[in-house]
Amino acid sequence: MQYIAPIGVGVLYALLMSLVREPHRRRLNALMVGGAGAAYLSGGGLGGWEFAFTALLTYVAFRGLESWTWIGAGWLLHTVWDVVHHIKGNPIIPFAHTSSMGCAICDPVIAVWCLRGGPSLIAWARNRRWPGQRHPDATTDVDSGSETAGPDRAVTPASATPG
Repeated sequence: MQYIAPIGVGVLYALLMSLVREPHRRRLNALMVGGAGAAYLSGGGLGGWEFAFTALLTYVAFRGLESWTWIGAGWLLHTVWDVVHHIKGNPIIPFAHTSSMGCAICDPVIAVWCLRGGPSLIAWARNRRWPGQRHPDATTDVDSGSETAGPDRAVTPASATPG
């Protein structure tokens, strides 16, 4: 359970963040990854390196204000930091010895979601497709508004219609 629960936490994080509309969702996630960069400061397990890592993730979070890729990279950097802390024995939650490993399992789940552009999981569950993908039975691509062919319908270019 200690390996499965962090995956669920990562999915729950993405699901809850899906309630926030863009562009606020991206900006909020940039703030979250910036905060994650400072999560180990109070423990001080790696001395001055804790400040260097916090500065690095602050820069990544700043870039993430306009880019999901930077946010995803920030979560992957935090994953590496979690593993280092787990190996050194300085957990993110002082009284929970395996908390850094749990965080190292959770963070890549969030990172993958961010690297996909932080799509709304709620919209995906409703439509069973990611933004930008056509639904097989669609007559209109909802994301771009362009007309597409359905199972019994051919698309006629606008220039070919009499007018």
